Amino acid sequence: MIREAHVVVDLGCGDQGKGTITDFLVRARGASAVVRFNGGAQAGHNVVTDDGRHHTFSQFGAGSFVPGVETWLTAQVAVQPWAMVVEAEHLARVGVTDAFARTRIAAEAPVITAFHRAANRLRERARGQGRHGSCGMGVGETVRDARALGDEDVLRVRDLLDGARARAKLRRVQERKRAEVAALRAWGAEEAATLDDPAMAEVYAGLLSGFAAAARVVDGAALGEMLRRPGAVVFEGAQGVLLDEGWGFHPHTTWSDCTGENALAALREHGHEGAVTRWGVVRAYATRHGEGPLVTEDPGLTGRLRDAHNRDDGWQGAFRVGCFDAVTTRYAIEACGGVDALAVTCVDRLRGEPEWKVATAYRMGDGSRVRSLAMGERGDLGHQEAMTAALREATAEYRVTTREGDEEAHLAAMEEETGARVALVSTGPGARDKRWR
Repeated sequence: MIREAHVVVDLGCGDQGKGTITDFLVRARGASAVVRFNGGAQAGHNVVTDDGRHHTFSQFGAGSFVPGVETWLTAQVAVQPWAMVVEAEHLARVGVTDAFARTRIAAEAPVITAFHRAANRLRERARGQGRHGSCGMGVGETVRDARALGDEDVLRVRDLLDGARARAKLRRVQERKRAEVAALRAWGAEEAATLDDPAMAEVYAGLLSGFAAAARVVDGAALGEMLRRPGAVVFEGAQGVLLDEGWGFHPHTTWSDCTGENALAALREHGHEGAVTRWGVVRAYATRHGEGPLVTEDPGLTGRLRDAHNRDDGWQGAFRVGCFDAVTTRYAIEACGGVDALAVTCVDRLRGEPEWKVATAYRMGDGSRVRSLAMGERGDLGHQEAMTAALREATAEYRVTTREGDEEAHLAAMEEETGARVALVSTGPGARDKRWR
């Protein structure tokens, strides 16, 4: 009886192509399920099918275009039920009419509300030039509350099946968030109105009927039963290791473990005995959407490599591009405890560039040269913040990998500089554009 698990982790700042790699692995390995194990509704994992359909997966698994493939949302995922209903409607328009029927949601998963989002946006605007780079959806607010507060004050997916309980908790969330950000009201009239209006809790409770009717809510044992089935499962990570709450470049981080540890812990907990492949996903070049250090940032590349799915006019801010950074990739791999292979995406986007490069080292502000970033203790935010400040003063040293558009030479250099094998290559949006290496 063959069992295999593929854990897909972004080694950058998000947007490296987790969705398209997940879709390919599901198809190539015949996976029966995709498990989302971190993050929340701020995910935006793009999949384009070979017949031209497109969807940006936020809460449903990126394998959903494949008939019969299930989505599992674990208790570490922050769920936005109203947005999930809208996403299911969009999926239906592109041919996936049974998304909810194929989805299982952990009863203990915390729920993002409009009040979390409003508080999140007020806090981020109030930071001014010190913005963290939030997606503005309330995920961090939700996760922080879920960790810090007692059960009666945390809205969880199981509560949504009891209308009276959901309404009571929504009112408590609204009252608490209004009090927490009272001094920040001037930073957003719409957000302040959401927090002030006593009818809003009832309005949002009323919107829950569609989710409550469609959602299949399960306990932790159900995940174990699924993982004991023969065949393949893909664990689809969210965000990226450089945004990880413990290892990321603070304060430009997310409230989530982005390393894949949640997935590995679930496999250990449920006694998985099959093969496990840890995939590190990177583009052939570096990107960052929003605030935070990007040492290899290149305005020329940013202008030429415009991204079809990441715009500059959203809540996050500018989408920036630079050469592939082996320094931060080595750091991300170490933070993950290693990866078994790299999946390199967007190789085709570099075609036409006169020179392809890889950053191999940094020259720091004090004149020192470093090839590796110092690992502190996980969660030592003082260390992480100092690293962020140092990276803002750093400049990159580069290795030219090719001047002839030799993709294989670039991939070989990525392998050599990161110490990780490139086993999967993507040269376009669809599954047919992927190849094993």
